[in-house]
Amino acid sequence: MHFRRIRDLREDADLTQTQIAEHLGIAQTVYSRYERGYQTIPLHLLIRLADFYNVSLDYLTGRCDQANPSPANEKTQKR
Repeated sequence: MHFRRIRDLREDADLTQTQIAEHLGIAQTVYSRYERGYQTIPLHLLIRLADFYNVSLDYLTGRCDQANPSPANEKTQKR
């Protein structure tokens, strides 16, 4: 699965693939495969990326266009 937003977020933050890969504890080549959609990103790494960029998983995966859901939305989603 290809997640275009992980590249967009990285570039917006002026970070390199190597820097993000180091943060995730993986090789740069593996991270590059994630960005290009050649390899599936494990859920635990998606969560770390969402936390790192302070965005929701829905935003990161393209399920919504709002980076951070409002507190009212979070309460409804928890029910």
